[in-house]
Amino acid sequence: MDSIEIRLGYKFRNPLLLAEALTHPSLAYESQKAHFDNQRLEFLGDAVLQLALTEHLFRSFPDVTEGRMTKLRAQLVSRNALAQFAVSLRLGTYILLGKGEEASGGRKRASTLADAFEALLGAIYLDSGYSSARDLVVGLFEQEIGAISMSSEEGNPKGTLQEILQAIGSEAPSYRIVGESGPDHRKVFHAQVFWNGLLLAQGRGKSKKEAEVRAATEALRKKIWLNAEAS
Repeated sequence: MDSIEIRLGYKFRNPLLLAEALTHPSLAYESQKAHFDNQRLEFLGDAVLQLALTEHLFRSFPDVTEGRMTKLRAQLVSRNALAQFAVSLRLGTYILLGKGEEASGGRKRASTLADAFEALLGAIYLDSGYSSARDLVVGLFEQEIGAISMSSEEGNPKGTLQEILQAIGSEAPSYRIVGESGPDHRKVFHAQVFWNGLLLAQGRGKSKKEAEVRAATEALRKKIWLNAEAS
């Protein structure tokens, strides 16, 4: 079990919790004996994962709407996404399976891997509390969160905004970085987008580009230029 702990960067105080998280229900089914499996821990881990990601998205993206955050979270916790995290940890190597499940390819099955991943989070929560489980989730998901958050339902919000506004007039929208906050290793940049002297929207992000993208996304939502046209 030491290898999976090294890969996780977490040492269990209670090794039985780790063993339970890695035990597939097929093992007890085949033995016809009372034996723990990871189903209850999976149920708990799912809730821990949802809360940890919800909290992180809420704090990291203050300008993102509830609907957008819900979609981001759904992408992160899909069965295939969780299975990929399990693969990156080589989790399939450590799962305890019944012979039939083993023979049918269960060690590589997406549902088996995703369930074991969630069970591990539940086990860590029981072993040392929510903070440890949350920190592990944020560390594992940080790169994926950044990649997904930079994608947009509009595909290219800055390009879309420019096309819309230049169809009205020749002036293109302009962006200004108007501030930054936070320590050097966790800077947050503040951007504003203007057009024809109007402040259309603001956005914040971990890079100047991300802040501008969020400002453009917010401008597309508000559509302040429509009020200017009407007047």
